[in-house]
Formats: sequence, structure tokens, C-alpha cells
Amino acid sequence: MKTELDTLATALYVKSDDLLKASPHLAPWRPAVGITPRLTDAELVTLAMMQAMLGFTSEARWLRHARSHLRHLFPCLPKQPGYNKRLRKGAGLLRRVTQLLATETSVWSDDVWIVDSTPVECGRSRETVKRSDLAGWAEYGYCASHSRFFWGLRLHLVCTLQGLPVAFALTGATADERETMLDLLAAEPGLLAAHPAQTLIGDKNYFGRGFEDELAEQDIRLLRPARKGEPQRSGAPLFKPLRQVIESVNETFKGQLDLEQHRGRTPAGVVARIMQRILALTAAIWHNDHTGQPVLRSLAAYDH
Repeated sequence: MKTELDTLATALYVKSDDLLKASPHLAPWRPAVGITPRLTDAELVTLAMMQAMLGFTSEARWLRHARSHLRHLFPCLPKQPGYNKRLRKGAGLLRRVTQLLATETSVWSDDVWIVDSTPVECGRSRETVKRSDLAGWAEYGYCASHSRFFWGLRLHLVCTLQGLPVAFALTGATADERETMLDLLAAEPGLLAAHPAQTLIGDKNYFGRGFEDELAEQDIRLLRPARKGEPQRSGAPLFKPLRQVIESVNETFKGQLDLEQHRGRTPAGVVARIMQRILALTAAIWHNDHTGQPVLRSLAAYDH
């Protein structure tokens, strides 16, 4: 099987279509009486993935490009307002397809996870902050990695050492990373059932005896660097090379999938656009895994 965008799009379409045929309740709700969309939900999932993979942050420009170059894959394309509405309503479907693809990779069963959070900037001007529909969820925060303040959200990501997203959440910029991690595990009870005796690697922000005790109760061993004043912790020599993995995954989201150029202006819009990018990365890893590629997280074959 070839590793090119058309092949990935075809494989994703077939997988999404099979999922919707087996579980039609996963499709976005629409009234029983009305005009049936000419673009199917499986095609919508595929179109959303390709937009993120090719780096089109403007939906209008993306649809113009699709009409000129992708008619062989999508004979019927909606206009920009219709695409935007369907994408926002289909965020749940994007999430479900992402989870399905992740579970069908050989690295899903890995017993080591890495956790971190990265800023998702949503505005820069004071006027944007005052008028944005994101106010109350988005907030001012500080990114220590880049020594800058920002207004927006944080993407909390748990992934394998190969970069496969396992669990994720969007929170306000000042949300506690430890509480978010525990909430993620509580929201996905089946995740730990499928991954007993897991090792979790985090940075210095994932500290606290109570936090570690709660993880231990769920059969998770936490590895992190020692904070100032603490004795040396076990596994310290491994932290530096393994911590680079999550930083590299974050850079894939930001440098190749344009995470911070999402252009979302409402909560539903931001969620849909973040899901597009997580789906794109997961789909690439899934396809690379099934085609025997040496580097699972490589997007080079698909981003042009």
C-alpha cells in the first residue's frame, strides 16, 4: 500500500463509513424530515482530516482548493457556512473515529505514557478578549517553555512514546495539570482497564504525594524529575531523552498541523478544529503502522 495522502484519505473514508454503518447513532443528529446532505458523514471526516494535514487554516481557501484539486475524492462539496456548521456538529464523530484508529495500532498497548500540556492561543488583542465567545473558558496563562504570557486554552495530551494520542482535554490556561490528569482517567474508565500497570512520565508540575497516591491506586507508576529540595528520584537518567518525545509531539501539532492557527472563535469551533488536528496525527500513525513505515509519526508523505 502506498503512503500518500489519497491512499490515507481512502483508508480513513472506508474505516469511517464502516463505523457509521455498524453504529449509525454516532453520526451527528439531524431531523428525520429534510434535505439529505450530499456530502456523507464519512466524507466529512476525511475532508476534515485532509484540511488539517495540508495546513489550510481558512475553511474558505480549503474548499476552493478542494473544488479545484479533490473532485475525484469529493464530487459534492458544501459551501463554507455549511461545512463550518457540520464540522462543529461532527466534533463528537471526529473524536470517536480518532479513538477507533488509535486502538487499531500496534502501539496502543504500550505500557509507557508521557503527559504534558501546551498552550492553544485564542486571541492577542484586548478587544478580542473582551468580546470573544470564549471568555470564561479561555483565560490568561503563562508558558514557561517559551517564557511568554498568552490568552487562550491548554491542550493536555497523554501519548505513547511513538506519539500516538491516548487521551486529551482542553482546559483554561491556568487549570491544574494534576487535576486534569485525574479527570481524564476518571472520564475514560475503560482506558486503564485496557492498560494495567502503566508507567506515566511527566514534568515537575505533576507532583504531590496525594496525586501520586491516587495514581498508585489506579496501578499507575509516576516518573518525574525531582523538584528543588527533593532527593533524587528513580529513573532520572531517562527523563531528558523521553521528555523530548512529548515536546516533539507538541511541535508536530504546532509546526506541521498549525495548532495555534486554528481560527476558532466559539467553544464548538475550537473543539472541532483541535479534533481535526488530533485526528490527522492519529490517522497518519495508524496508516504508517499498517503499511510498515519505520517512523510512525512522520507526516512527510501526506502533507503535500
